[in-house]
Amino acid sequence: MRRFFWILLLFGAACDVAVDTAGANRPGQGAVRPAGFSPAEAQIAFAEVRRVVEPVSERECRARSEGLNCDFLIRIDPNPAAPPNAYQSLDRSGRPIITFTRRMLGQIANRDELAFVMSHETAHHIRGHLARKRQSAVAGSILLAGLASASGASAADIARAEDIGAIVGARTYSKTFELEADELGSIITHKAGYRPSVGVRFFERLPDPGDRFLGTHPANPDRITVVNDTIRRYNLN
Repeated sequence: MRRFFWILLLFGAACDVAVDTAGANRPGQGAVRPAGFSPAEAQIAFAEVRRVVEPVSERECRARSEGLNCDFLIRIDPNPAAPPNAYQSLDRSGRPIITFTRRMLGQIANRDELAFVMSHETAHHIRGHLARKRQSAVAGSILLAGLASASGASAADIARAEDIGAIVGARTYSKTFELEADELGSIITHKAGYRPSVGVRFFERLPDPGDRFLGTHPANPDRITVVNDTIRRYNLN
């Protein structure tokens, strides 16, 4: 199962929100600026938003889970060359870590968007998406390897089937997980005092992944619909 271990590492983050520079420079709507934070603005905004969103996320985590580590560490990636990205992972002790790259902060237009993305990432942990993704990867790996073995495949082919099964299994519910995180992330954003109605505009500048088979993210219009429906359902703003 050593090959399978490396496949799991590829899916070690529950969410991977990447932004291409060209897409991020397209004008947004309403009061959202087309350009992101400057480096100096990013440091200030990140500290302010983290100070508010982190304890709200921790309270929401404790209220919605049992036995889950809710001690979030929300940080900026020290590598200035890392591509625009925000993602959730766990350290060796199981502590949830939310990481923003500096270039990601440069693509976020305002504090509402920053709070929304940050809340979305904490929502992944609260919903247990990382563990559920790994379980799906294990199930997919075992299933496809078993089918390959039953068909008389060679050891090398069984190993390849194991790898492919892990990838397919890990991606099976990825879109559902993103939409679940969008819903809970909207609630956390609101409880933290920010506006999900403004934060959702972040998706208007993201390159739309469409509705690809086994894609990791749903189409942007679907995500916007989920956020807007959540805002109406819970009377958020």
